[in-house]
Amino acid sequence: MDGRDLVRSMKAVGSAGVGQGLRTVRSAWRRRRADATGLPARGVERARVPGPVQEVEPAAGGGTLRFGRSELRILVAANGAVFWSWDGAEPEPSYALAGRCPEPDPRAVLEPDKDGGWRVVAERVTVVVSRHGAIEVCTPGGVTLRRDLPPRWWEPRDGGPARWMQRSEVAADARFFGLGGRASGPRLREGAYRLWNTDPGHAFDRGDDPLYLTMPVQLVVADAGTHLVFHDTSWDGTVTLREGEEGAGSGHDRAGSCELRMDGGPLRCWVMVGTPARVLLAWASLTGAPTLPPAWALGHQHARWGFGSEQEVRRIVAGYHEHGLPLDAVHLDIDHYDGHRVFTVDQDRFPKLPVLAEELRRDGVRLVSIVDPAVKAEPGDSVYDSGLAADAFVKDASGRRVRGVAWPGEVVFPDFTHAGVRRWWGGLYAERIAQGFSGFWHDLNEPTSFTAFGESTLPRSARHDLEGYGGDHREAHNVYALCMARAAYEGLRELVPGERPFVFSRSGWAGLQRYGGTWSGDVATGWPGLRASLSLVLGLGLCGVPYSGPDVGGFDGSPSPELYLRWFQLGAYLPLFRTHASLRAGRREPWEFGPEVLEHARVALVERRRLLPYFMTLAHLARRTGAPYVRPLWWGAPDDRALRDCEDTFLLGDHLLVAPVLASGADRRAVQLPRGLWYDTATGRRHRGPGQVLVDAPLSRIPVFARAGAVIPVRGEDGGLELEVWTPPRGRTGGGLVVWDTGDGWDEPEVERYVARWEGRQVVVEREGEDGLYEPSHPVRVRGGVGER
Repeated sequence: MDGRDLVRSMKAVGSAGVGQGLRTVRSAWRRRRADATGLPARGVERARVPGPVQEVEPAAGGGTLRFGRSELRILVAANGAVFWSWDGAEPEPSYALAGRCPEPDPRAVLEPDKDGGWRVVAERVTVVVSRHGAIEVCTPGGVTLRRDLPPRWWEPRDGGPARWMQRSEVAADARFFGLGGRASGPRLREGAYRLWNTDPGHAFDRGDDPLYLTMPVQLVVADAGTHLVFHDTSWDGTVTLREGEEGAGSGHDRAGSCELRMDGGPLRCWVMVGTPARVLLAWASLTGAPTLPPAWALGHQHARWGFGSEQEVRRIVAGYHEHGLPLDAVHLDIDHYDGHRVFTVDQDRFPKLPVLAEELRRDGVRLVSIVDPAVKAEPGDSVYDSGLAADAFVKDASGRRVRGVAWPGEVVFPDFTHAGVRRWWGGLYAERIAQGFSGFWHDLNEPTSFTAFGESTLPRSARHDLEGYGGDHREAHNVYALCMARAAYEGLRELVPGERPFVFSRSGWAGLQRYGGTWSGDVATGWPGLRASLSLVLGLGLCGVPYSGPDVGGFDGSPSPELYLRWFQLGAYLPLFRTHASLRAGRREPWEFGPEVLEHARVALVERRRLLPYFMTLAHLARRTGAPYVRPLWWGAPDDRALRDCEDTFLLGDHLLVAPVLASGADRRAVQLPRGLWYDTATGRRHRGPGQVLVDAPLSRIPVFARAGAVIPVRGEDGGLELEVWTPPRGRTGGGLVVWDTGDGWDEPEVERYVARWEGRQVVVEREGEDGLYEPSHPVRVRGGVGER
């Protein structure tokens, strides 16, 4: 026995209690033994590179280039996306793709290039391949955005998956974003980032990596253009980034670089080129449109691990109502289960849960249930028994069911990579629906199995169906949560066909947006955790997951009144606005922090309620275009380097700029503004960008700016929709889009387009129609006009 493992085992027994502690020790040793016998030894490996090109076969949208020791397939799709793969890998099957591979661009042609290379020329992109297999992605004007060097493989001589490595170069001024949920972002600095969904086992801070939701998706922004690159393999890997330097050494630029090392899986890649909006549109067309949350899920939601009874839930809801605070949902954590067993209810503490749910719903408050994937391995448990009958649980290489440890004790795990298992699991949500729940948050689905030492997940040798192709946990781990979200979403579509499912998941992979959103996970209470919250939301949005948010106040600890309020004010402008905390943390109700915080929190909640029509419009636009609700400042001007380096401010849609306070004691802050005229929404004062302004940020609010000319849908005093118009500059026009949707059904509301313009001495707002301009369909309120500074 390793001495360090012995020490960890003793600590686990002491900290978790004898029963659960011993289980985590046994689980760790079971996992180690399973992998020792179930995984093949790598043995001697041989390195391989493609070699020189020998034969070329043109095809629609590109073609195949055969090298001495490998072959490369290139396809330019009709939507402008570029696909390439080595060793005959096809675009499908893929967990990322929403459907069939897009049709090839019939105008893209494979033709000879200089020095024995080849190129594919299309309308939006040119792909150049050297005679030894280097691939350059260029703009139509010939500027190189990305150069992938010839890949290298390490193959076991006795067979098995090959490890591979791909080095890439980008412009010296390029900045990296993405890779899923990263606490240190949104801009990714130099360093290594692991591609393995991981429960850190503690509340995380800005320096912790990896976290719960990783994906091999990078958005690279440079002066010459923006591109998204996705390496479509779910295996464990590492991305190492190095930023470039301009004028380094003898006056020449040093290119930025990315090195991707994967433990296996196909070497296949998608690249999308264009403006950020065009790139995310192409990404959504490839991986699926973001699902539309019900309208209530865009309101304020309150959660806590520790709502111990129906009486406690009623007390919390009554507190919100008594203090005049809007509330849209209450979340129940694992403590409402019977012995922490999924799809059960503790009848002593929640004897009439459906009655409670109905009472809350009449008051406009929905109930949301946590759902963990681990099933207690105990005969007599209805989920376990039905899972056995369906042969639903993950097995090891010997055919025995893999056991782990989670909150219920000894557990087994469904194999969500099997279509039949997904149907079985989706049907289990009928129990939740009968209990009155309207939404679901998936937890511990990396998947997590508690262990005293080693990785807290399933053995890598555990077997999975993988849609009939078969494989082990090395390939299934990163897509496990994605498949669980799919099971829930599809099950809910059948169980409650008239309502939009509300599912958000702690873990996931590329394509998660098809089924729901995500949240930060267990972010640490503290000012670094507050900054990490914004980083995660921005980074996930640039990977195609627009609906996310943090645990307001942090998961652990007791935030100071100032920290709690600043977190609350930020949360009011993020898609998922949810307070949440650990069983051992301090309270998170606004009135627990004193009368001053309560009053300022009320202002933030009222403003969130006022902006709900705008959030709903952004949700519909995200579904249509892939554009995230929360966007970095450089979204509309990626060539502005000052905006590329700004990480403490964000755009909410096209029209609002939000500058949260992320440091203790601050009552003023500098705000970087993009080009144009911006109104401080609190004072009405105008500021002109690009540039930086210093503005007040009292404890009562955070700075928010509206773009001049913006037409923003808001909730009027009568509860109906109102158009808030920020005065456009003289001689200029403005406008905005409105999608009026207050429900949770599947009706397709109309997208209304409005134009704001000067007519004499007043601002006029008109609705665009097929035959011209018409009177607006909603009341109009014009704001702005205070002197510029």
